[in-house]
Amino acid sequence: MRILFWGTPDFAVPPLRALLGEGHDVVGVVTQPDRPRGRSRSQLDPSPVKQVALEEGVPVLQPEKPRGDAFLAELHALAPDISVVVAYGHILPKVVIDAPRLGTLNIHASLLPALRGAAPIQAAILDGHRETGITIMRMVPALDAGPMLHVLRTPIFDDTTYGELHDQLAEQGALAIVQALALLEAGVAHEVAQDDALATYAAKIDRESARLQFGDDAALVARRIRAFDPRPGAHATLAGASVKCFGARVLATDDRALVDDALRASRPGTIRAIDAEGLVVRCGQGALRIAEVQPAGKARMTALAWHRGRGVQVGDSFDASASIG
Repeated sequence: MRILFWGTPDFAVPPLRALLGEGHDVVGVVTQPDRPRGRSRSQLDPSPVKQVALEEGVPVLQPEKPRGDAFLAELHALAPDISVVVAYGHILPKVVIDAPRLGTLNIHASLLPALRGAAPIQAAILDGHRETGITIMRMVPALDAGPMLHVLRTPIFDDTTYGELHDQLAEQGALAIVQALALLEAGVAHEVAQDDALATYAAKIDRESARLQFGDDAALVARRIRAFDPRPGAHATLAGASVKCFGARVLATDDRALVDDALRASRPGTIRAIDAEGLVVRCGQGALRIAEVQPAGKARMTALAWHRGRGVQVGDSFDASASIG
């Protein structure tokens, strides 16, 4: 089967390597153009997917947008049987989706129809889902709405971070697409229509979505911290400066004395204790520990190291409602 692969970030690398490793004929890779980095913006960095394609000798296409007669001519010249898309970065027009004789498949990091959209991994943690997974679906012009061919599931635990789940689902996506293509080649693939009435959406991540509100329940604050760990980092302000927070854990019932102290005579966001396990911070309901922080302009460090460096003291208070530029 001749496959045209579409992808850009590191999440798309395991599926590409899996297709190549399984002996599929990957006739080309479509990825985002090289992007400038550094203060001078003079150095152009290839995407992780392009780097793999070059290592493997696979032809690379990098249109600014996947449309236009010239690009379509390049696509048709490759004569793919099917396209496989994962985190490419642009919406594909119908003429591109339908160009291969077997159409286009997408690797999506949620259990569709839940969490269609740009950031399903973060949203699954933030929304408190106990399970997520990979859905292989047939692409249609509507957002993540095509019929489903194959699903793999994975649990989300109380301490799962975005970074951990991202890497796990990238590998799971590799397995799922190999299995889905095998079903197609065997002629036994069964497509199931999504129930649009059950659809939910995961919006694109911006700085505001990662801002902490310590007036929320401690469990929600902890999920927000885990949903943006390691990037972009859930943040609040302390003494007018931005601080990113990591390693959150809701105080359990055996920490009852600390919880009671945190809730007494203090407002949400107040730091009630600092020890080797982190900061104890009062929330709207309950309290939590924050194990690591990253103050503006500094490296990520333990909360205790921040305290010893006089960056924070017991009684200081995060102001999560302040505007951060």
